[in-house]
Amino acid sequence: MCGITGIISLDPRRPVERAPLEVMTHSLVHRGPDDSGFHVEGPVGLGFRRLAIIDPRPIGNQPHFSANRQVVSVCNGEIFNHEDLRRELEGRGHQLRSRCDVEVLPYLYQDMGEALLDRLNGQFALAIYDQARHRLVLARDPVGICPLYYTVADGQLLFASEIKALLTHPAVKRAVDLTGLDQCFTFPGLVSPNTLFKGIHSLPAGHLLVMENGVVQARCYWDLDYPEDAPRQPPANWQQELDHLLRQAVARRLQSDAQVGFYLSGGLDSSLIAGLIHAQRPNAQWHSFSIVFDDERLDERRYQRMVSDRLASIHHEIPFKPSDVEQRLRAVIRHAESPLRESYDTCSHALAQAVHEAGCKVVLSGEGADELFAGYVGYRLDALRGNNLGADPLDGDDWQEMQLRERLWGDGNFFYERDYHAFNETLQALYSPALAQRHGEFGATRHAPVPHARLKRRHPIHQRSYVDFKLRIADHLLTDHGDRMTFAHSVEGRYPFLDKDLIAFVTRLPPGLLVQDQREKYPLRCIARDYVPPAIINREKFAFVAPGSPALLRADSGWIADLLAPERIQRQGYFNPQTVERLRQAYLKPGFEVNQTFDVDLMMLVITFQILLEEFDLPDL
Repeated sequence: MCGITGIISLDPRRPVERAPLEVMTHSLVHRGPDDSGFHVEGPVGLGFRRLAIIDPRPIGNQPHFSANRQVVSVCNGEIFNHEDLRRELEGRGHQLRSRCDVEVLPYLYQDMGEALLDRLNGQFALAIYDQARHRLVLARDPVGICPLYYTVADGQLLFASEIKALLTHPAVKRAVDLTGLDQCFTFPGLVSPNTLFKGIHSLPAGHLLVMENGVVQARCYWDLDYPEDAPRQPPANWQQELDHLLRQAVARRLQSDAQVGFYLSGGLDSSLIAGLIHAQRPNAQWHSFSIVFDDERLDERRYQRMVSDRLASIHHEIPFKPSDVEQRLRAVIRHAESPLRESYDTCSHALAQAVHEAGCKVVLSGEGADELFAGYVGYRLDALRGNNLGADPLDGDDWQEMQLRERLWGDGNFFYERDYHAFNETLQALYSPALAQRHGEFGATRHAPVPHARLKRRHPIHQRSYVDFKLRIADHLLTDHGDRMTFAHSVEGRYPFLDKDLIAFVTRLPPGLLVQDQREKYPLRCIARDYVPPAIINREKFAFVAPGSPALLRADSGWIADLLAPERIQRQGYFNPQTVERLRQAYLKPGFEVNQTFDVDLMMLVITFQILLEEFDLPDL
């Protein structure tokens, strides 16, 4: 994985200047410290920063070209089935120069155009430019592991792996996107194509963007699709098939010419990945990485050590204190490019630093298992509901809330995280009076964040899984929590549970298999018996959290109080200074804590938004 940038003139007669492209690309040196590459010719400029993982030789550097140099590509990511694709291309007469996985892209495009996306199994944000047609194709992998941002400014399409690269261009203006801000409060995080920066868009997961004849259009090429009639019985050999697909997914993600490690949280998901890694190469010695806390309510080292001891891994424990949240928070927001509702990104930042310092460039994680295998508490409630879609879970006759759910999900009975009508009233009290009056213009609940067609006539468990993939995975867990924290330290994260073939299989399993006897992730527990200590399989789910904003406020050395000063809040115009101060005082009370599993940490969002304004020099409202 690496960092990519580009400037494409909408008018093919207008040449691109190299200097702004070089500045954009240099801003991503943390994503690719090993090498850089450029292609600037006429109306197109492509930039690249390399983190050398597969075929680290100079010949593997990007951009890559087709044999006739009519097609040129840059890609941030990994194509895990590249060897199969390479054999097919060579069978059709193509001669590739390196062993680099992404070199297959320009040749595949030359043979099949956009249909190449259907053949890729990987994690990627790619750009392919067809010089003969002055045609650009951008694409993001199906579940959104690799980010890709774009904007149109001064007659040019600009794109990059991170927003900070776009902001270096003199034609790009800085302003807050109010809908993006409201999404961060309302949903688990941002929802593509929105970002926190007005006019800068995030290409959604499973989407491609085409620029041709001066016209820019984005469309979906892949989406999670659960069956309308969910099966009641699994295939007879489902355990063998699931075990095979998991082993295959892990094997694909161990492809590397650089050192590979893995995270150990102490839970089922990361422990199973660790066990599968060991099963692939039982004689290899792996590096494992864990966060440990002094607070016994948060600490999981007993279970982490249980797995590392069993696998004889070189285990790295990273002690984490409440003061570490404060010390890392600015760097985390600078990399995340978004306010955050939880502080655990600071733990991810510390973990990735430890991975880098241990000499690893790749780390495997258990992300995605909860969303795919029904791992959150909401899925247990959905299992009780079954297909009884007429049951009304609302207390009383809250007609407005039901209407709002109908608009969001196409189903007034579908409950996701909270009552949004009441929460909108909370937000209006938090926003400045001027902004509260305009809330109806930019609020996140004005429009459906997901297509209703993918939810209608689906089982409730499948409905929740689809929404989690769209609202939780791509733009939160894989972006600010995943990609941004690993690449802050030049490390690539890989996620076996998000393998394309594995997802296709699991979406066809009966929902009743996922939650049995009110225990989540039943299929994974069955598979884990061969790889994971029983104590981990049988333990209750333990949410990974770090100290929240109450601890941060109590440990404040003074700079957070400055961020929240009433006169500053008043001048900026986003929040109501009286409301912010009341919240601050409430959070400072002895014993006050935020239940991060069920409640929104409002002060964490306010604090991190204030940091965002400072770090990116965003204007007052």
